[in-house]
Amino acid sequence: MPRIKPHPLRDWGGELDFSTFLSVMHRQLQQEAPEEEILEAMRMADKEQKGFILASELRSKLTGLGEKLTDREVDELLKEAGVGADGRVHCEQFAKAVTRSCAKR
Repeated sequence: MPRIKPHPLRDWGGELDFSTFLSVMHRQLQQEAPEEEILEAMRMADKEQKGFILASELRSKLTGLGEKLTDREVDELLKEAGVGADGRVHCEQFAKAVTRSCAKR
Protein backbone atom coordinates (compact mmCIF):
# COMPACT_ATOMS: atom_id res chain seq x y z
CA MET A 1 0.00 0.00 0.00
CA PRO A 2 1.45 3.42 -0.92
CA ARG A 3 2.44 5.65 1.94
CA ILE A 4 0.66 9.00 2.09
CA LYS A 5 3.06 11.89 2.36
CA PRO A 6 2.04 14.42 5.07
CA HIS A 7 1.26 17.96 3.99
CA PRO A 8 4.45 20.03 4.47
CA LEU A 9 2.64 22.94 6.17
CA ARG A 10 1.29 20.68 8.88
CA ASP A 11 4.78 19.63 10.00
CA TRP A 12 5.80 23.12 11.12
CA GLY A 13 3.89 23.25 14.38
CA GLY A 14 1.89 26.32 13.38
CA GLU A 15 4.94 28.49 12.64
CA LEU A 16 5.19 29.90 9.14
CA ASP A 17 7.36 32.77 7.99
CA PHE A 18 5.95 34.99 5.27
CA SER A 19 8.74 34.17 2.82
CA THR A 20 7.53 30.58 2.91
CA PHE A 21 3.93 31.80 2.86
CA LEU A 22 4.56 33.72 -0.35
CA SER A 23 6.26 30.73 -1.93
CA VAL A 24 3.27 28.56 -1.01
CA MET A 25 0.90 31.17 -2.43
CA HIS A 26 2.81 31.40 -5.69
CA ARG A 27 3.01 27.62 -6.08
CA GLN A 28 -0.64 27.15 -5.23
CA LEU A 29 -1.81 29.80 -7.66
CA GLN A 30 -0.35 27.62 -10.38
CA GLN A 31 -2.78 24.83 -9.44
CA GLU A 32 -6.49 24.38 -10.06
CA ALA A 33 -7.91 25.30 -6.63
CA PRO A 34 -5.41 27.54 -4.81
CA GLU A 35 -7.89 29.16 -2.43
CA GLU A 36 -7.83 26.36 0.14
CA GLU A 37 -4.04 26.28 0.27
CA ILE A 38 -3.81 30.07 0.62
CA LEU A 39 -6.44 29.94 3.34
CA GLU A 40 -4.45 27.30 5.19
CA ALA A 41 -1.30 29.43 4.94
CA MET A 42 -3.20 32.46 6.24
CA ARG A 43 -4.56 30.45 9.15
CA MET A 44 -1.04 29.38 10.03
CA ALA A 45 0.07 33.02 9.97
CA ASP A 46 -2.84 33.83 12.31
CA LYS A 47 -1.00 32.68 15.43
CA GLU A 48 -3.88 33.48 17.78
CA GLN A 49 -6.40 31.76 15.49
CA LYS A 50 -8.80 34.70 15.43
CA GLY A 51 -9.54 34.44 11.71
CA PHE A 52 -7.61 37.60 10.78
CA ILE A 53 -4.25 39.33 10.82
CA LEU A 54 -3.63 43.07 10.87
CA ALA A 55 -3.27 44.76 7.49
CA SER A 56 -0.16 46.62 8.68
CA GLU A 57 1.51 43.32 9.60
CA LEU A 58 0.55 41.70 6.31
CA ARG A 59 1.77 44.74 4.34
CA SER A 60 5.10 44.69 6.16
CA LYS A 61 5.60 41.01 5.44
CA LEU A 62 4.47 41.11 1.81
CA THR A 63 6.67 44.09 0.92
CA GLY A 64 9.69 43.05 2.96
CA LEU A 65 10.13 39.29 2.71
CA GLY A 66 10.39 36.61 0.07
CA GLU A 67 9.12 37.59 -3.35
CA LYS A 68 8.50 41.21 -2.40
CA LEU A 69 5.31 42.85 -3.58
CA THR A 70 5.11 46.55 -4.32
CA ASP A 71 3.00 48.82 -2.14
CA ARG A 72 0.62 49.17 -5.08
CA GLU A 73 0.21 45.38 -5.40
CA VAL A 74 -0.48 45.09 -1.67
CA ASP A 75 -2.95 48.00 -1.87
CA GLU A 76 -4.84 46.17 -4.62
CA LEU A 77 -4.98 42.92 -2.63
CA LEU A 78 -6.09 44.68 0.53
CA LYS A 79 -8.73 46.64 -1.38
CA GLU A 80 -10.12 43.47 -2.94
CA ALA A 81 -10.01 41.67 0.41
CA GLY A 82 -12.23 44.34 1.96
CA VAL A 83 -10.05 45.40 4.88
CA GLY A 84 -12.26 46.93 7.52
CA ALA A 85 -11.83 50.20 9.38
CA ASP A 86 -10.36 48.12 12.22
CA GLY A 87 -7.40 47.22 9.99
CA ARG A 88 -8.09 43.51 10.01
CA VAL A 89 -7.48 41.23 7.02
CA HIS A 90 -9.79 38.26 7.35
CA CYS A 91 -8.17 35.04 6.21
CA GLU A 92 -11.04 33.81 4.05
CA GLN A 93 -11.59 37.16 2.34
CA PHE A 94 -7.89 37.53 1.62
CA ALA A 95 -7.62 34.02 0.15
CA LYS A 96 -10.55 34.78 -2.16
CA ALA A 97 -9.09 38.17 -3.15
CA VAL A 98 -5.71 36.68 -4.01
CA THR A 99 -7.35 33.97 -6.07
CA ARG A 100 -9.56 36.46 -7.93
CA SER A 101 -6.69 38.86 -8.49
CA CYS A 102 -4.48 36.20 -10.01
CA ALA A 103 -7.29 34.79 -12.13
CA LYS A 104 -7.72 38.20 -13.77
CA ARG A 105 -4.07 38.27 -14.95
